[in-house]
Amino acid sequence: MLNLDFFHKELPPRPMGKYAHIVILRETKGYALFQTDGELNRARVSAGVQDETEAPMTRIVLFKRKQTTPERLNGRELLRNLNLMSEECKYNVESCKQCADCVTYGFAVGDGGSEKSKVYSDTAFSLTDYASSHEVFTLNAPYEDGTMSEHGVVTSRINQQDHVKPQVFFPSVMTTRDLTSNLFFYVLNNVMRTERYGATTTRGGTVKNHIVAIILSDGEIFSNLLFTQHLYDVIGHTGNDPVKLSVAIDKANQVIPNLLRDNNTRQQQVLMGADLDSFLNDIRQMSDEDILAALQQATRDCETYNGKYIAKKK
Repeated sequence: MLNLDFFHKELPPRPMGKYAHIVILRETKGYALFQTDGELNRARVSAGVQDETEAPMTRIVLFKRKQTTPERLNGRELLRNLNLMSEECKYNVESCKQCADCVTYGFAVGDGGSEKSKVYSDTAFSLTDYASSHEVFTLNAPYEDGTMSEHGVVTSRINQQDHVKPQVFFPSVMTTRDLTSNLFFYVLNNVMRTERYGATTTRGGTVKNHIVAIILSDGEIFSNLLFTQHLYDVIGHTGNDPVKLSVAIDKANQVIPNLLRDNNTRQQQVLMGADLDSFLNDIRQMSDEDILAALQQATRDCETYNGKYIAKKK
């Protein structure tokens, strides 16, 4: 069970060094589209860390905002459904400055003030290389009768799009800092509930978030890239075959303790394996009343913080 005593009873005005990390294997479950300017983002980096003579690898990149934005919007949807967010609070337009979303994920309102995000994320990289992890599709835009021509004229509305294949993993670490236990539950619940990422969230982009560890510490732990490279070292090149989920999880459980031993932070708790599964199952089985109660308390935590520290900045 997660040590809830680790978290603050009340949000502090200054950093206090209580970091809670959610270690995730994000697995595409369909043809996803993680792109900027019309093509998949990718980077040339070292394949692993053990063999320095190995050639670099081109990996697909999943930028941090493409991870946090869907989760944040999912959380806002839930808060609005439970009447825990005012109608005046509009994402990227106008912030109420006191709901769980505004205080936890931060906001900037020009001269109206700002609040730094208490949720940290970083760019994630595909475990496998770009060549075996993507596929190009030809797309068309037919007329209403289902054909590509109207009045005898064939349309030129045909395009090609580069998609991420199914069963491609993006190892990722989501870090929260100085939250109350109910606000951490809010962030964790957003990760667990969100299943669509990328540019085509209405027609594709399905992703399954496999949580493999929750780590409580006094500082930040390993980076996404380092996690990915160490995983690659123990899994190896798989050619065009996808990595099996059971293998990815097993190897992640092997790699994470080694990475933590090389880290300079002090871990207060590392929740993995059967203990983690039990904890996550308890969350999945929470009743509607328990979820509402937790988010109501999270909202009160934020309203208290707003009254003490944000409203005074005006």
